[in-house]
Amino acid sequence: MTVYPFLVHFGRFTITGYGLMMMAAFLMSGWVFAHRLQEQGKDQAVAWDSVVAAVVGGLIGAKVYYAILVGDWGALVSRGGLVWYGGFTGGVLAVAGYLWWKKLPILPFGDSMAPALAAGYSVGRIGCFLVGDDYGLPTLLPWGMQFPQGSPPTTVRVLQETFHVQLPPGMRLDDVLAVHPTQLYEVALAFTSFVVLWRLRERRHADGWLLGLYLVFAGCSRLFVEFFRSKDDRFFGPFTLAQVLSVAVISIGAWLAFRARRSTASKASA
Repeated sequence: MTVYPFLVHFGRFTITGYGLMMMAAFLMSGWVFAHRLQEQGKDQAVAWDSVVAAVVGGLIGAKVYYAILVGDWGALVSRGGLVWYGGFTGGVLAVAGYLWWKKLPILPFGDSMAPALAAGYSVGRIGCFLVGDDYGLPTLLPWGMQFPQGSPPTTVRVLQETFHVQLPPGMRLDDVLAVHPTQLYEVALAFTSFVVLWRLRERRHADGWLLGLYLVFAGCSRLFVEFFRSKDDRFFGPFTLAQVLSVAVISIGAWLAFRARRSTASKASA
């Protein structure tokens, strides 16, 4: 299957599928978060204020992370370079700062936010698919997809020179290869995480349990998908920088979830 970028033109102004789905991702997160707060009898305005904080903090965090990664602070003003882990870190810090400013407990609201984070990520990754970004390694599987105008294209030249993929000799440099649609893998995994977290939202545990589960799910998903990604940051043997960060996220999430369950068990036995 061949996939071309989704673009909407308004005169000289162009809207990309990535931009549309990023906007949809934040709106989806806000809607799910607001719905959860409504169920709990809390102020829904907190959800939309958090979305604004996440947008600002996420954009700054993503750009700073990318600039550090490429060693060029000029990348801060470039159009590209929105790296998820940088955006996630910046967004978390901004939302935590907003909750602290409003004197709201971070962990309980983090639990309420957990399903929304998974839902938003699932929608956002569709944007990467629509512009042919963050794709995987070459594959002969029937669901492999070609991105001849991707960011960058899935040509032999790009895969070899940019991502250092080992390919059979004799291939023409301009040939477009089918690759793993890793964007859709992440969409499916994130949506599954959302369904599980949404069904578990009423489980009685100490504060931080559901947020911890989200971090474990998100970290495991990224750790798995990275094995199929075309990446140029495999600084740790076969492992990418994102996988190393995923292990850290999983560890934090597991600690939060275990701490919450132990606290619940202690209260039950008291």
